[in-house]
Amino acid sequence: MTDRRTAAPLLAFGLLVLGTILGLAGTDLVLPAVPSLPETLRGSQAMAQLVLAAFVVGGCIGLLAFGELGARIDQRNLLVISLAAYALVSFACMAAPSLSVLVGLRFLQGLTGSAAAVFAPGMIRAMFSEEKAVGALGFMASIESLIPALAPVLGVWLLLAFGWKSSFLALGILSLGVAALVAMLRHRLPAPPSTRAPGSYLRHVINPVFLRYALSQAFTLAGLLIFVFGAPAMITKGLGGDLGDFIIMQVTGIAFFIAGSNFAGKLSARFEPEPMILFGSTMSAAGLAGILIYALLGGTAPLMLAALFVPVNLGLGFRGPPGFYRAVVAARGDDARGSALVLVAILSTTAAGTAIAAPFVTFGMVPLAAIGTAVSCASVLCLIALPKLSA
Repeated sequence: MTDRRTAAPLLAFGLLVLGTILGLAGTDLVLPAVPSLPETLRGSQAMAQLVLAAFVVGGCIGLLAFGELGARIDQRNLLVISLAAYALVSFACMAAPSLSVLVGLRFLQGLTGSAAAVFAPGMIRAMFSEEKAVGALGFMASIESLIPALAPVLGVWLLLAFGWKSSFLALGILSLGVAALVAMLRHRLPAPPSTRAPGSYLRHVINPVFLRYALSQAFTLAGLLIFVFGAPAMITKGLGGDLGDFIIMQVTGIAFFIAGSNFAGKLSARFEPEPMILFGSTMSAAGLAGILIYALLGGTAPLMLAALFVPVNLGLGFRGPPGFYRAVVAARGDDARGSALVLVAILSTTAAGTAIAAPFVTFGMVPLAAIGTAVSCASVLCLIALPKLSA
């Protein structure tokens, strides 16, 4: 068992947060440079979009790969290797001679940058009691929620001041620095209870208790993200609003998500995790259903949309941290594979839902809200139909 007294939880937690943030920033920090890449590196705008898609695909494969490796090899060593490789690939992206080469490197960048997201939940579970672990996951989630809002702003500044290569340079330098810190402070990071846990991905996929938490987590978050990803086009093309309306919706939603996720630990300790998970999932689904009903009644006001979007985010904040924690516990010592499967489920559900919604986002609120509601309600059905963790 990990010695919690010598694990330096706050320091270790900070390193895990930094590593996870750098992996997430690989999309949002580079995003502002994408439109200018065809002129710079000779290629089409469609090829430039693959710069984003390749990173996501590489990330999904990386999640599964590190989940498998993390069940066999010391995760602290893998974390150092991952961050160092992520830094080297980021530097290599700066030297890409063409857009097609950059797409290939971006796949490798996503592949190498996934370790922190896989290992963090298990390490956090090893460092803290359940209440504090849920609180730590909530705090991490609140920080991660700011990345899509803040990283593109920084990316624009870097692009205008130093050119398209600067985002990759920043990712490389920061990742190398965090890799060095993890290597030097390796003894401060806790190893999960077992780094060689028996099992396989198949064991989790056929385990109804694990599926209860993994799928409900994926469906609640995906329902929100599907709506968010389609909202800019829906608001500007379908409702006659502007991007300012989308920003208001996002900022309001993120603020309530942060509030909910940071109270999740204390609320779970007071009311028990299972009721909080069900309550938060139901609230999020009800929020999307409220948007759908408002749209069916002919509502189109963007500010009303922002108000109705609040419970969607607040519900996710309440259920997200305890839900993820219970999914890791349901993996029964196989934390790395369990975390990887939850993250892949979130990404794949979001990608599928976004693709289904894409042709309809300019038709107004109804199609997008209907798809988001259906996915989010599936979370509640999983919680009702699938068995809980035994005491």
